[in-house]
Amino acid sequence: NDDRFDLLSKYGHAISSKVNVSGLFNLRSQFFKGFTFPDNVKTYASNFMAPGYILLSAGLDYKPNKDLSIFFSPVTARWVIVRDTALSNKGLYGVTPGKSSILEFGAFVTVNYLKEISKSVTYKGRLDLFSNYKKNPQNIDLFMSNVFNFKISKALSATWALDLIYDDDVKLFGPNQSSPGLQVKSLIGIGLLLKF
Repeated sequence: NDDRFDLLSKYGHAISSKVNVSGLFNLRSQFFKGFTFPDNVKTYASNFMAPGYILLSAGLDYKPNKDLSIFFSPVTARWVIVRDTALSNKGLYGVTPGKSSILEFGAFVTVNYLKEISKSVTYKGRLDLFSNYKKNPQNIDLFMSNVFNFKISKALSATWALDLIYDDDVKLFGPNQSSPGLQVKSLIGIGLLLKF
């Protein structure tokens, strides 16, 4: 499947014209079952809140201009939830086999960028980095989303999206599906704009 929901909320208090002390909440998962296809065999791999990621973070939000925001937190709690027992019993997504969640503490950075490249092209990017202090802090988890929107005419638009995900605890790759790996997703969409 190719569904995802991502709820992010950030609240801050300005301490200068470009820096806020901020708190951040993020919830990310999917709605429907997901499968991998090792050796062309359909294998159940994910579902709603399996995995689900909940992140609570406190830190500084630096906004050098209207296009860019860089949030850094040395104090972040991240819960990885695997609410499906068929998946949690396998110990997927870093949870102990038979357990449904794991709590991680670490550092978190999120960079958001929105730029109108031209009157007909916009770019929106987001990069999230998380380092787990308790387990392999040098292996940084990455979530990156890039979206280009193209206005072709008054009634037609196109979108190209490229997502990259690396989570050191997601061991679905390699010959025995026991290694982490970079996940890449690219989508092209065409849209029809209607005004009433």
